Amino acid sequence: MTAKDPSVKFLKFADDTTVISLIQDKDESVSRREVEWQAHWCGQNNLQLNTLKTVEMIVDFRRNTTALTPLTILNSNVAAVESFRFLGTTISQDLKWQTHIDSIVKKAQQRLYFLHQQRKFNLPHALLIQFYSAVIVSVLCTSITVWLGSATKLDIRRLQRTVWTAERIIGCPLPSLQELYTSRVRKRAGKITLDPTHPAHYRSEQLPSGRCYRALSTRTIRHRNSFFPSGYPSHEQLNLPH
Repeated sequence: MTAKDPSVKFLKFADDTTVISLIQDKDESVSRREVEWQAHWCGQNNLQLNTLKTVEMIVDFRRNTTALTPLTILNSNVAAVESFRFLGTTISQDLKWQTHIDSIVKKAQQRLYFLHQQRKFNLPHALLIQFYSAVIVSVLCTSITVWLGSATKLDIRRLQRTVWTAERIIGCPLPSLQELYTSRVRKRAGKITLDPTHPAHYRSEQLPSGRCYRALSTRTIRHRNSFFPSGYPSHEQLNLPH
């Protein structure tokens, strides 16, 4: 099952499918044809779409927006939502991350309790750090390369407070949230630059010197704070061969 039009992307994971459509000049016909074709394909291949669990989210930053016709699949209306959860990350239609960060902070604070219980049993620092990395850092850093650059200072401080609490419980310094973010951005950027098959590989254009990558031109703060403008440091930072 693949999209027929280049303006539409299918993201598939297990039994979930997300359709991303770019609507230009108020023309929804391509997007709707792809959704209809997807429903038809599922019917031909003995798969049943659950329209009750299907939602539609519209991201539109134009000053003058127009209401789009509600999406219908198999004669059932699809609910329009302001946010939805995609592979553990809550995406909002305004592309702000407060809702997602609220969920992360709540999860991390709940797991700090178990770290505190481990400390009561006088476990060595090495095991406490290992537990912290596996159980708490894994929550803080889920898709962090996507959202931290656009997070507000207040939300970043809320997340960092979790790290500070873990430091007090364990009794030793831990990598800051910014350090965790930077290491993961460099790791992700390094993989993209070395993988010509990656959809974002074309963005990794080297300067004539070959020592670093060309910075992307951005027109909005939202784009400037995203992964791509900040994701390509020098070869030395990425530990790539010259």
